[in-house]
Amino acid sequence: MDAQLGLRERKKARTRRAISEAAIALFLERGYDAVPVAEIAEAAEVSKRTLFAYFPTKDDLVLHRFADHEDEAARVVRARFAGETPLEALHRHQRAALERRDPITGLCDVPAVVAFHRLVAETPTLRSALLHYHARSVDALTSALLETTDGVAHQELTARLGASQVLTVLQELANTNQRRINEGRSADELASLALAEADHAFDLLRNGLAPYA
Repeated sequence: MDAQLGLRERKKARTRRAISEAAIALFLERGYDAVPVAEIAEAAEVSKRTLFAYFPTKDDLVLHRFADHEDEAARVVRARFAGETPLEALHRHQRAALERRDPITGLCDVPAVVAFHRLVAETPTLRSALLHYHARSVDALTSALLETTDGVAHQELTARLGASQVLTVLQELANTNQRRINEGRSADELASLALAEADHAFDLLRNGLAPYA
């Protein structure tokens, strides 16, 4: 029975991947708005009903790639080492992600990844939908930070402001890296700069807005 369940899950994962890859290939070729869902279903050799069972909206065909990262910061905070602060854990995690060229950091020059990020950046509908993912990330990180802020004044507000600042900083770092990659620079060429800028960003987070006080 367990083996049967495993086979069923693997088959579902393959179908999901095939649908998404077919959709993104068509979007990159012709543009997001120019490709109807019926054509994506045909390309993936599934029915529209099956497609919507895996991806409830057209946006999800693209943005599901961000879903795995929705609660990533929250997971990092909860899994941090003993004696490590949330910011130290997030800083360590960001440096590791940059070093392995994780696409979420923007420091990735694999052509397919660059094309994917350009598709999202240049499609207003997708950019708008991505805000919902960001909002859920803020909620998740707020909950994780709340677990670490006993005795802090304005506890819930402090956690939410902290989560918003951290995630906005990470997004701005990624946007900066992506912009430079789009200008033709390589990830290896930019690695030292990206790491230094991440260090600087977390120094600012640790010290608040001291430079502007």
